Amino acid sequence: MFERSKILLVATLLTFAGLSHFAGGISPYYFDILIGIGINIILAVGLNLVNGYTGQFSLGHAGFMAVGAYASSWLTLKYGYSMGSGTLNTTTVFVLALLGGGLGAALAGLIVGVPSLRLKGDYLAIVTLGVNEISKGVLQKAEPLGAQRGLGGMEQHTNFFWTFAFAAITIYVVLNLVGSTYGRGFLAVRDDEIAAEAMGINTTKYKVLAFVLAAFFAGIAGGLYAHFKQFIHPEGFNFLRSVDIVVMVILGGMGNTAGVVVAATLLTILPEFLRAVSRYEWLPEWLRHVAENRMILYSLLLIVLMLTRPQGLFGNFTGKRNSKLQ
Repeated sequence: MFERSKILLVATLLTFAGLSHFAGGISPYYFDILIGIGINIILAVGLNLVNGYTGQFSLGHAGFMAVGAYASSWLTLKYGYSMGSGTLNTTTVFVLALLGGGLGAALAGLIVGVPSLRLKGDYLAIVTLGVNEISKGVLQKAEPLGAQRGLGGMEQHTNFFWTFAFAAITIYVVLNLVGSTYGRGFLAVRDDEIAAEAMGINTTKYKVLAFVLAAFFAGIAGGLYAHFKQFIHPEGFNFLRSVDIVVMVILGGMGNTAGVVVAATLLTILPEFLRAVSRYEWLPEWLRHVAENRMILYSLLLIVLMLTRPQGLFGNFTGKRNSKLQ
């Protein structure tokens, strides 16, 4: 099974490499949405390891995204031009900067996770929310990183291949980790933390590991975002950004990777779809007015879905799968 998943990953990466040659023909608007889908998949699948598979509740994921975005941007701005302008050198700097941003975010996740993950439920959510606001406040005061002015000047290295290659790697790592014998510890912590501790499982270690891995992938996503937009500002990583990612996880079904991927895709497209509807003059005027208030309609759709499908889009499938694992 493990070997088959590695073959599938390699085949997926080769497919994305081939498709990247055609991605250049897409209009900038649709390409922006496409890259946004890939980045949101990385963020949501990583957070699903914490909120879904381990049963914790983090509201500070955007803070780790910010750490990765600023760290990778600083690395490329400082060292990107000193290694020459060749394609290989540029790609090497970019990938190393992404990994550096991911490691920086992972370190931040470790520093935050060790003391805070001894808490549970609402207390953990409040702590992670506070960490998100602290990270934003620190960035707003950090003059070397642009402070309130924001940070710009990065070259646009993020493309279709790198975005979806890292999305595939994130999915591969999370699925194989949770599906392994070692990864059953995450499910044990989620299902009954007290019973898991009674069985000798170090629940804090599993929670911290999930937190650090999720932070690492958030840092990667932040680096991709920064090197696509070419300008970042602390307000782009605020509390609402964290909520967006949490909604993707809940909507897709807690602990269901496939559902989270679908939800991340839908919730990236939906606001832009409503924006487009508001511009169609051949539509009834009342419908265009509704679409103009797309964020209100977007929120109402989420409320309706949570009332009718509180377990998420694929919640039932998650339950069936978990019952077979037990």
